[in-house]
Amino acid sequence: MPTSRKFRDSIHAKGTNIAVLSNGNSDDYISLTDIARYKSDAPDDVIKNWMRNRDTIEFLGLWEQLNNPEFKPVEFDGFRTQAGSNAFTMSPKKWIDGTGAVGIISKAGRYGGTFAQKDIAFEFASWDSPQFKLYLLKEFQRLKEQEQTQLGWSAKRELSKINYRIHTDA
Repeated sequence: MPTSRKFRDSIHAKGTNIAVLSNGNSDDYISLTDIARYKSDAPDDVIKNWMRNRDTIEFLGLWEQLNNPEFKPVEFDGFRTQAGSNAFTMSPKKWIDGTGAVGIISKAGRYGGTFAQKDIAFEFASWDSPQFKLYLLKEFQRLKEQEQTQLGWSAKRELSKINYRIHTDA
């Protein structure tokens, strides 16, 4: 995430809590770990299996090329040629370190896990469970609408404050 100001939200989809990291603009990162927990007790393995897939590598590479000027295309080509073979393994950390990716972040510790930019997270959710993806989308949209409502109230409040100062100063 480009800016350092991050805050953590949570959405609740189909009985599963899913963490969302935001930085106040359109960069929302959704927990792949929490999405994978919907179907498995070993979410890290689910994420690694998804990342072994050739179509996944191609999707991640295209997303990075469109959104990340620091992306390393030569390293990406190496991963792309190996993807799908039986011996190919991929982890979020290996992807990030190898390509300079920004669409996926991996955090260790108590509130850690693998997070992905919303486009990537929804792609992962489609692969994991198309049904769950629809629940996730509805809840994410509800969260964004709620944020917009709060933002609108805050903006109106600030405008009223400024307006009041203008009138009292005049």
